[in-house]
Amino acid sequence: MQQQILVLGASGFIGRSLMVRLRAIDWAKPIAGVRARSRAGLEGVEHRIVDAIDEASIAQALAGVDAVVNCVAGDAATISESGRVLFAAAARGATPPRIVHLSTMSVYGDAVGLVDESAALRGNLGAYSAAKVAAERCAAGYPRAAILRPGCVYGPGSPQWSARIGQWLLARRLGDLGADGDGYCNLVHIDDVVTAILRCLEQPALGSAAIYNLSTPSPPTWNEYLIRYGRALGAVPIRRVSHRRLMVEGKLLAPVLKIGELALRASKIRSLHLPPPIPPSLLRLMRQEIKLDVRRAEQELGLHWQGLDRGIEDAARWCLRATSEG
Repeated sequence: MQQQILVLGASGFIGRSLMVRLRAIDWAKPIAGVRARSRAGLEGVEHRIVDAIDEASIAQALAGVDAVVNCVAGDAATISESGRVLFAAAARGATPPRIVHLSTMSVYGDAVGLVDESAALRGNLGAYSAAKVAAERCAAGYPRAAILRPGCVYGPGSPQWSARIGQWLLARRLGDLGADGDGYCNLVHIDDVVTAILRCLEQPALGSAAIYNLSTPSPPTWNEYLIRYGRALGAVPIRRVSHRRLMVEGKLLAPVLKIGELALRASKIRSLHLPPPIPPSLLRLMRQEIKLDVRRAEQELGLHWQGLDRGIEDAARWCLRATSEG
């Protein structure tokens, strides 16, 4: 008998990738939970229009499902409130479904060193980090939840860690960052994240203690990643970017570009495109010496990680194709 699996945020990066895999599995009937009907990449599946921060809407979407995968993205308020609403509505159901909740490594805040799943949740890296902690605390009180804490999810389709990083490398705004890029880059390929979700769905015995870090087990430094990715993109020679230049990017250009981006979006002007800002939060991350301990995911979910060489090459091919088409 097929499991009915509702994917909240099915039109996003991780949600779409998961829907592709679910459609190829005979035991799964995927249901796309989206804010508005979207056919691109989601053809041939049931759609349920969902407001992720409205409890009545979520309760209606949960009707008859066996499991839920929470891939909802958005601003900090949406992330925290959608987590609260989902777990509250699920707990009140006659048959509470299993929920696989997508969190993030940012719940560990400014921790350093090798960090396993028992580490304290600091959430002290800004509003997004705090919101992810708030959503996790809702998940922790739900008896049938599995929580995944991925690092930087890269690969074909990744808007942040493959597309934008690629754009900045091609524009020579990033490169060899010197001491500013000596933190660890906890990359995890999109295929590995989807595999982890499927393993959680396949193992009904997983309980509330099912929390897993997801990252390549021997992460490169950010400098190593940027140099390898830049070469794969053909953005050579790799430029050395000074500390002063990074400070100009993060403290002066980023706020101006963000305001311009929001103004263009509000005016609905499509003919103008501003270069994406490099946020100060990313520059802080690139200095953070944190490594995710992923032994639990390897042992309990049987994960084997995508090799970085192949993953970076695949991401570069996709990025160059998307750039030429866009």
